[in-house]
Amino acid sequence: MDTAKDRAPGFSKPFVLILVLAFALVGCSSTKLAYRYADWGIVWWVEDYVTLTADQKQQLNSDIEQLRQWHCSAELPRYQVWLDELESDVASSPPDQATVEYHQQRLFDFFPSLLERATPVAANLLSSLSDEQVNELAENMAQSQREMEEEFLADSPEATAEARAERTAERVERWLGELNSEQRDIVRQWSANRGAQTEIWLQGRRNWQLALLEALERRNEPTFEAELEYLILNSEEVRGEDYKAMMAESRVAMASLMHDIITAGDAATLAHLQSRAVELNSDFAALTCSPA
Repeated sequence: MDTAKDRAPGFSKPFVLILVLAFALVGCSSTKLAYRYADWGIVWWVEDYVTLTADQKQQLNSDIEQLRQWHCSAELPRYQVWLDELESDVASSPPDQATVEYHQQRLFDFFPSLLERATPVAANLLSSLSDEQVNELAENMAQSQREMEEEFLADSPEATAEARAERTAERVERWLGELNSEQRDIVRQWSANRGAQTEIWLQGRRNWQLALLEALERRNEPTFEAELEYLILNSEEVRGEDYKAMMAESRVAMASLMHDIITAGDAATLAHLQSRAVELNSDFAALTCSPA
């Protein structure tokens, strides 16, 4: 999986980093450490975009710790229930399309509550920014956008699709193990059929950033938190109609991709998937909700 720091779609990303870390496809100990020290990671990521004062860092650390404690006690048990289901559903035979879609939706369902809880954290930080910090943020977001366009947009649509296929294969292999030739062909064909998805994603990312910068002009007004909440909870709307349509199509396509790849695999594919679910579940069970 791409890291949150490298692939952040907008400045809201630090405030969903806890969830990203929780589902990071890494080893057991890394997952636990990442979760326990998420506050350090988030502050480090934020400072890639804007230099914080000591008071801002202290407030952000405090807010994130409260968010993490809520997430640990209220949300991790929900993840464990889901992982139990996932383990069971892949224990003996490849899941059908409906089962894959069900688990995909379960994963998406974890986001709204976290985003709602994260909004005050984001509002506290963003409302405290000075004019100089807002200018720094704008410059760094624009620079990040240029770098991502250079990285993801190849010289031709075919090259862009091939690069997308490689990224997709790497992510899938974290869950399913090394892909065979048939599975890789499925990924390549899937990526070729995505059309201008990368371009739409990048434009949507920039649309969201510009909307945030516009909202920051009103960061000292009483309505700022509500405006920020709309940007965070309705991100797809803000990113544009093309982005919204692309995401709806992409979710269906991703479920089909996972089903086809699993079906084209063997017993080792299912065993690897079940093993990853067991490892992640074990990580969550080992985490405590005491302060880091």
